[in-house]
Amino acid sequence: MSRIGKMPIAVPAGVTVDITGDTVMVKGPKGELKRTLPGEMIIKQDGGNLTVNRPSDAKKHRAFHGLTRTLLANMVQGVSRGFEKELEIVGVGYRAEKAGDKLVLRLGYAHQAEVKPMPGITLTVEGTNKIKVSGINKEVVGQQAAEIRALRTPDHYKGKGIKYAGERIKLKPGKAGKVVGRK
Repeated sequence: MSRIGKMPIAVPAGVTVDITGDTVMVKGPKGELKRTLPGEMIIKQDGGNLTVNRPSDAKKHRAFHGLTRTLLANMVQGVSRGFEKELEIVGVGYRAEKAGDKLVLRLGYAHQAEVKPMPGITLTVEGTNKIKVSGINKEVVGQQAAEIRALRTPDHYKGKGIKYAGERIKLKPGKAGKVVGRK
């Protein structure tokens, strides 16, 4: 039995779950999400808990069991608390600012990079070097953060670029590192 799949999902107060066939709609204080899940999985709502069961131990059903439970748990968490990713900009002269709903990034290129948020995403800038990407859909928040990071990935020689908060960049030695010790 899947360790993740057999855990129940607690539905907080203010969140309603509507299961219609293989379509699940979750409404909460932050918004609503709708998703079509694998039809073979059995989703039951008992009071304040959701449980996911599989019809058999076939390989396909075992594969979908934990996935279905995790997707449901992410939907419930998204409409109740939301998701957030933080990015940090490292580098002299590198900065971010808001211009309306767009994000304007100066990353050492000859031009500015403008990022328009995806639907359901809010971008906020703290200071000049911290960006917060937040929304109710975990996949879209991660995709938006990855697209912003891809504009200037961290350099492994100087450490400059856009990185996730808490991400450690292992710096490589440059050409001087190779020459040291050789005579």
